[in-house]
Order: sequence, then structure tokens, then C-alpha cells
Amino acid sequence: MALGGSLRIDDVIAISRGARAYFAPGCRQRIEASRDVVERALSSGAIVYGVTTGFGSLADVRLSPEHASALQHGLIRSHAVAVGPELSAPEVRAMLALRAHVLALGCSGVRFEVANRFLELLAHEILPVVPEQGSLGASGDLAPLAHLALGAIGEGRVRVRGGEPVQAAGALAEAGLAPIRLEAKEGLALINGTQGMTAIGVLSAGRARQLAKTADLAAAVTIEAILGTDRAFDPRVVGLRPHQGQQASARNLVRLLAGSDLLASHRESHHIVQDAYSIRCAPQVHGALRDVLRQSIATLEIELASVSDNPIVLSEDDEILSCGNFHGQPVAHACDSLAAALVGLASISERRLYRLLDTKTSNGLPAFLVGEAGVNSGFMVCQYTAASLVSESKSLAHPATVDSITSSAGQEDHVSMGMIAARHARDCVTNAEAVVAFELLAAGQALELRAPLRPSPATAAALRALRARVAHLDHDRELKPDVDAAIELVRSGEVLAAVEAEIGELE
Repeated sequence: MALGGSLRIDDVIAISRGARAYFAPGCRQRIEASRDVVERALSSGAIVYGVTTGFGSLADVRLSPEHASALQHGLIRSHAVAVGPELSAPEVRAMLALRAHVLALGCSGVRFEVANRFLELLAHEILPVVPEQGSLGASGDLAPLAHLALGAIGEGRVRVRGGEPVQAAGALAEAGLAPIRLEAKEGLALINGTQGMTAIGVLSAGRARQLAKTADLAAAVTIEAILGTDRAFDPRVVGLRPHQGQQASARNLVRLLAGSDLLASHRESHHIVQDAYSIRCAPQVHGALRDVLRQSIATLEIELASVSDNPIVLSEDDEILSCGNFHGQPVAHACDSLAAALVGLASISERRLYRLLDTKTSNGLPAFLVGEAGVNSGFMVCQYTAASLVSESKSLAHPATVDSITSSAGQEDHVSMGMIAARHARDCVTNAEAVVAFELLAAGQALELRAPLRPSPATAAALRALRARVAHLDHDRELKPDVDAAIELVRSGEVLAAVEAEIGELE
């Protein structure tokens, strides 16, 4: 995947999963041209923020050229104070790629060897240990990016090919890489930017995009199992409200339910006038996520094309300008919106799960989808857990962007909390994947209880994929392995792939 050119979220996702990253043609020339501007500023004695001055509220402290290297290394060391759990390997890979990409756009004033170090780390599978908490999302994701930069210069801890944390200096030496001695402007260039929040936001958006289709699939299995109807998804009706997401979800449901003997068996039913909202309004709720996701992805892809450094080196004009491009507000709003929309998806999925388990709403299915209710609890507590995840997500979806807090002695007086928004979006998609997996697990059981009536080819393919990993529940057993397998089927895309192999790609 080429960095320093046009970059899309699918490229970042591919690199996060191990695809090779390299610089696009022309990047080296751009990088070196911007470095020449910094060198000329140093030799002229110009006052340039972060080059010949201190940082943040210390910007008015003038520094001599001999302090340059010590300043840049001290900056990285002092800013690497993030706490909490480590970011995952895919998230760190994405951060490395995005930071290399920004440097390759040629507005950061670093030497080529500094930009190339991030690609070397990716190639050798040397991933810095990056704690996920500590960014305010305004002067860039300072603390997380400082941990990333420590590994690049041979300090701090790293994981090599997924192993236990080791000291970076030893890992670099084993890979034949020498530590980098930073020069003027370079430490600042490594930590100013939105690559932490953007990396997490991009990977979360990719997962949400897959989940939107999987949620349509889970809903289709439930609709069949609960003896629902597809009439509410008629394009003549859905077309009267032309939200793109709603229409795409409705078309998916029509395709997923096509050829269902179960639906045909009660199509002319007179005792059920209409389905509950969680059934009938699935395209409206699933579609709303799609619409938010489309806008969030558009914002994230603009960010992928952006220079979010400070100060910015304009090599064509031979200028270095301080600016606010590192402020994460656009990315933060995109992630906040995505988190909120994911709660709606998880919530409606949990409601469908509930209806499958309650004899008052399941149209003749046994209580909790198992025989001898009372002796067996069946899927009862699966719904408890799903409800808990939805409730937790409601808390996580409180917008991080409504908060700000002053830092750096008042110099940084408005911040985005973008890293928090991105982490919340990631956690909301994780919870939503589990809730949809619970629905699929229960709906698959219910579908079999409707035999000998046959499901549609699409939902039959989903059931086969499920049964390859999880057996039908005849009586209570340890359900955690079943739950974990169902979540993996959803999260990996395996169950979706099985269905798309049967009926073609969903929207």
C-alpha cells in the first residue's frame, strides 16, 4: 500500500492486517525539500516555534542550535506518559502507517531516514507499546504518539512479531537498525497530529461497515424464526423515504429473505396485522447507522489526505508556519457520531433477541428456545448480557466532544478529546458485534425449531456456518464457548462471507 499519496480507509485496514507499506513515487523529494527549509531557517537564526523555541507555554523560550537534538529527544521522553491498556497490534500498525504517510506528504521538515523508520518498523514487525489513555486530541495525540516515536528512535518498549515486550534498542539491533538521533524539528514532527484517533476511528469504521451487513443478516434470520413478514421492506414503500442507508438495508433484507418457505407459510396471515418495531423498522435503524457511517468515513478519508503537523513547512514558499491543523475536532465528531449510531443498531438487535425468548412475543417458540423450561434456562442469560452491553454502550456514546479542558498553562485552552471519542466508537462496535452475535445464535436455534419449514437460501447458509462451530442446544450446557464462537463468526466476517457466497455481495 502506497503512503504519501491518495490513501483510503481500506488501505489503512489492509496495512493494519499485515499488508506491506511503502512510499509512493516522489515522496523522498518532498521530504527532503521540506527538510532543506528547516536547515535554512536554522542557519539564518530565524525564530521558529519548536525549532529554535520551547513548546506549548514555553514557546517564548529561545534556544540555541546546540540544544536542538537534546530538545527533540527530551520532548519525546517527557511526553510519553500515556497510561492504561495497550493499543492492539492492528491499531499500532495503523498509527505507524499514518504517521509515515503524513511525514511523506512533505510538510513536516524531517529527514527521509526519520520518515522511513516507521516503514522499517512495520516491515520488521516491531511495534511500539502504546498505552491508549492520555491524549486530549488537540496538539495532536501527543502522549500516544510519543510512545510510538520512542520505539522509532530506539527507546521504550516494543513487541516483535507479537512477542512479549522488550527494550526497543535490542529489538532494533537484532533487526539491523541503528537508533536515530533526532535533529531540529523532528521530535515535534513525530508527535503533532491526529494519527492515534484517526487510526482507531478508521479501523472502527471498517468494522462497523461489515457489521451493518451482518446485522441485516441477523435480522433476516430472526424475521423468519419469529414468523415475521417482509412486506414492510417493499421497495414501493421504502422508496417513499429515500434515505440511502434505509433503502440499502431494505434491499438487503428482501434478498436475504427471498425464497423462504417460512415466510410463504404465513404470508396471508390474518391474526398478525403488523410486526413490532424491532422487526418492521429494522431498515430504518440499520440504515441510520449506514448514513452516519458514510459521513464518518468521508470525514476520516479527508483526514487521511491531511497534513496535521505543527508548525508546517511550506517548501515552495520557503516558510514555516504555526497553525492548528493538529486539532482533532473533525475526527472526534465523526467518532462520536459513529458511537451513537452503533448504540441504535445494538439496541434494536437486543430487542429482537428478547422477542425470540419470550413466549408472549415469539409466536409459538418455546420459552428461552429450549425444552423443559425451568429445568433448562436456555438462552435466558444471553439476553441479560446483550442488554448489559447495550446499556454500557449508552454510557460510552456520551459525546466526548462536548468536553474540553485547559492544559499547558493556558496555551492549549480548547481540546477535542478525539482519542476518547475514537476509543468509545471502537468499544461500541465491539459491544454491538457481540449483541448481533447473540441475536444470530438465538435466531439460528429458533429457525431450527420451525422445521420442517425451510428458511431462505441465504439464512440457511448462515445457519450452516453457525452449526459448523456451534451445536444446536437441546439442554443446558456451558454456553460461553458457543457465545465466543458466534462473536468470532460475526467479527471475522465468516458468517457474512458464507451468505454472500450464496446470494452475492450485500450492500
